[in-house]
Amino acid sequence: MKILIIEDEIPLLKNIQSYLQQEGYICETAENYEIAHQKINVYEYDCILVDITLPGGSGLSLIDELKKMHSVAGVIIISAKNSLDDRISGLELGSDDYLTKPFHLSELNARIKALMRRKQFKGEREITIGDLKVFPLEKRVLVGSNEMELTTKEYHILTYFLTNCNRVLTKEAIAEHVWGDHYDTVDSFDFIYVHVNNLRNKIEKAGGKDPIKTAYGMGYKFVAL
Repeated sequence: MKILIIEDEIPLLKNIQSYLQQEGYICETAENYEIAHQKINVYEYDCILVDITLPGGSGLSLIDELKKMHSVAGVIIISAKNSLDDRISGLELGSDDYLTKPFHLSELNARIKALMRRKQFKGEREITIGDLKVFPLEKRVLVGSNEMELTTKEYHILTYFLTNCNRVLTKEAIAEHVWGDHYDTVDSFDFIYVHVNNLRNKIEKAGGKDPIKTAYGMGYKFVAL
């Protein structure tokens, strides 16, 4: 899962980034309005954490733009402002949640997880597609009754496939989703082939049928069998 943290308090920004990276998220940052504006117009994110008061502009304006762009990213406002008007404005513009500073990072993580369950899997605690059963809260995957041992990258690739079932995903899209905005500095996407191939082999080794089809010249498609 890829998260954009928009926050101008640098110590807080770094603390959030460090904590969420330890939790297995891909984190990108923006410390002012201009950088944030550039990133939301170039890259896709699963979740965006937005401070309201930013150098150069308002976080509410960014939320408004995201919704006009029909972004599917979940949006959580993180702000020292605790007025009812700010909360209402953020929710009316399309934010999904509001967390007032100061807050515990564990609470932020819980809010992100809850939001992503609602966004990606409609709040389900167990998702069954073909031979696969995924338990998002525990980050567990079963093939039948056999549990798969997946790396963090393999798990993120698998859930990305599941939330885009029957859609062709390019190698570039997979790389951006799992490795973050710096994916475009690599010379080739051979590493995507390696991870997808490992995922296929683990599914088959656990007794399942390979649901990942190669779309030659384009990328891959997860097909529910």
